[in-house]
Amino acid sequence: MSPSRAALGLLALATGLAHAEPFSLSSPTVAANATLSMHQVFKGFGCSGDNVSPALQWQGAPAGTRSFAVTLYDPDAPTGSGWWHWVVFNLPATTQAIAPGAGDPHSGRMPASAIQSRTDFGMPGYGGPCPPIGDKPHRYIFTVYALKVDKLPLQTDSPAAMVGYYLHQNALGQASLQAYYGR
Repeated sequence: MSPSRAALGLLALATGLAHAEPFSLSSPTVAANATLSMHQVFKGFGCSGDNVSPALQWQGAPAGTRSFAVTLYDPDAPTGSGWWHWVVFNLPATTQAIAPGAGDPHSGRMPASAIQSRTDFGMPGYGGPCPPIGDKPHRYIFTVYALKVDKLPLQTDSPAAMVGYYLHQNALGQASLQAYYGR
């Protein structure tokens, strides 16, 4: 191959990589770094929100993605280990979005293969923010994981820490969206 052809080939490769879409997570219901609405806030534990999971959408998943998982985590919860508000896994690789309200395990809005496992509220499904009164606003981190496996070998009673272990062992990439809530 001539030097000029090699240079053109490298330029084409670099241009293709420059235009590759980064793995990203967004929401039509939750703005990045904004305050969550009462629609997403937990109903219980002294909170009076609607406890509806937001719509989420992602794009640019890494090559080789065979399934997805979604979590919602509060690292500021006064537990010493944070608080898991939502844990969903075994979403098919064709999934690019989750509908609002899909965090209710009885809603029928998740793909049939998806599993919503136990959160720190002690049950599966979405549990919205409910920080202690007077705390600074907590960070709520929505994360989508692109996984190299079709399914995680876990069930609805699997604790979030166990799911997290499998997520980190099988992740090809992840994208996050952070929002806040305080009361």
